[in-house]
Amino acid sequence: MIYLDNSATTRPSEAVVRVMTEALAGGWHNPSSLYKPALEAEKRMSNARDACLKAAGAVGQRLIFTSGGTEADNIAILGHLRTVRRPGKVLLLSVEHPAVLACGPEIERLGHQAALIPVTAEGVLDLAALENMLDDTVRLICVMQVNNESGAIQPVREVARLRDRLCPEAAIHVDGVQGFLRLPVDFNGLGIQSYAFSGHKIHASKGVGGLIVENSHKLSPIVFGGGQEAGYRSGTENTAGIIGLGEAVRTYPEDAAEAMMALKRRLWQRLRETVPQAELNGPALDSPACAPHILNVSLPPVRSQTMLFALEGEGIYVSAGSACASRKQKFSGVLTAMGLSAQRKDCALRFSLCPFLTEADMDAAAAAVKKHYDMLKKFVRR
Repeated sequence: MIYLDNSATTRPSEAVVRVMTEALAGGWHNPSSLYKPALEAEKRMSNARDACLKAAGAVGQRLIFTSGGTEADNIAILGHLRTVRRPGKVLLLSVEHPAVLACGPEIERLGHQAALIPVTAEGVLDLAALENMLDDTVRLICVMQVNNESGAIQPVREVARLRDRLCPEAAIHVDGVQGFLRLPVDFNGLGIQSYAFSGHKIHASKGVGGLIVENSHKLSPIVFGGGQEAGYRSGTENTAGIIGLGEAVRTYPEDAAEAMMALKRRLWQRLRETVPQAELNGPALDSPACAPHILNVSLPPVRSQTMLFALEGEGIYVSAGSACASRKQKFSGVLTAMGLSAQRKDCALRFSLCPFLTEADMDAAAAAVKKHYDMLKKFVRR
């Protein structure tokens, strides 16, 4: 099996499985209790918190453990807006994950106006367009670190500079689900107010993530109960998942970005050699906006769904850049925002990498694409 859908989820590492198994077997006590085993569970959870903050360059800030990236994004956006008394504009990058974009109706119900920030043809935030949107009515700007489909790194630092100049009271939230550990993060130096991440994208388990919050940034809880996580996210903590998250952070390979970029270059080179019709969707590989672990490629005229199932038969797992709804074609919102043609969207595949893949995996994947492309293109309706 060659698993190339790591932006959807990653396989938990052996180290994570080991510490989570230990925690489930012997460290299952409620960390809010006062007896010794519970205090030990709380200590291990605190160590995980410290590891995550250090990895994000956020030492000294708050970290709220959540069930994953979606909840973290919702707390960051809706929890903050509930503290904002003056209605205003909330700017969302047009290629954000649904965890952010689907907050739009609730943003409107809270009395604010949601607006989308456009992107370039490479899927990168259009800074000139954003500058024209910024004024003193902006309350919140949401910009992801890395796009989950195109692999475009977004210019968070430049966004913060524009904010500082044109609307200094606006907050910035960054969805870092596809960036955390795979790219450097300097939370304390960026000037952002919140940063979301998820465990199952970095070889921890599903069901755990976090929201890093600047200490002075105002948040209101959106989940109510026993007041865990300093009152910001009630509910008994997923102690085993949090311990596993801390282990994933501590054991993530230091050279991961360099290793994955080399694999991405090799895969793209092999695809171009074997399928000259292949088209890159997203930043060029020599662009500073190119993330190391996501490669989005169109293979016209072969539809993505068709190629996906053909590759599955070879034990190679990728993701489609578009999806079919029943009796209706539904294209990727990300690729649509980038201005791609209908055919290019319909033929897009996403290959997403992890540090534990090999050059042989890249060669085998490209060879399988070539094999099925040569066959399938003969049966495309014209």
